[in-house]
Amino acid sequence: MRLRFATIAAILLLWSGPAGAQDATTQGEAVSDIMLGVQLRHIKLWFAGKLRNWPLAAYELDIIKSKFKKARALSDVQPDQALALIEPLQKTIDAGDQTAFVKAFTELTDACNACHRRTGRSYITIQIPATSPFTNELFVDQVAEGRGLAHSICGNCHFVTENPKDTPASGFPAPSFASIAQRPSLTDESLRQMLSSGHRFVGPDQTMPNPRLATYQIEEIIAYFATLRGR
Repeated sequence: MRLRFATIAAILLLWSGPAGAQDATTQGEAVSDIMLGVQLRHIKLWFAGKLRNWPLAAYELDIIKSKFKKARALSDVQPDQALALIEPLQKTIDAGDQTAFVKAFTELTDACNACHRRTGRSYITIQIPATSPFTNELFVDQVAEGRGLAHSICGNCHFVTENPKDTPASGFPAPSFASIAQRPSLTDESLRQMLSSGHRFVGPDQTMPNPRLATYQIEEIIAYFATLRGR
């Protein structure tokens, strides 16, 4: 009886494999998944910085940093060189310096490849992304772009402000953006139609000029108005 139990236990042990090997395999898969997440965030970080969406770039860089730390805790992967470059890259994002961002991003990419070669994974080479696979995400900061357009184009007549209690010092008759945003009749579609029209018969004395906005610019101003409505 004892011999039979011993034989069964031995067979089960052979089937299951060494515990250490199983742990190493599971650990390796976990690190691989983490690094795949880093690669995807690496793409997003690049396009966020390229299109000057600095809040998104800061968000993606923070996730990359946390994933590097997880990978370091789980295995022999020691991305210390890459981690050391996170702070300099963060400074370029905080400063909104695109030229410095490109340089720092390139250095981070090089550090990733150096780590791969050092750990025997030279067959994995990361590069600066040429195109984005994320076709469902717009990397430009629509609200920031819309705010800029409102100031540069519409601000000649309208008082562009995010506080409905603010009033223009000049007392120009065109309504402020904040007051327009609070109108119950204002919707994304009505705003889209107005901005894409020739603006005939709009404004005091029917003299509102046509801003001649491109479709993407109209959508950016609509995104900005959405934040004003929320306030």
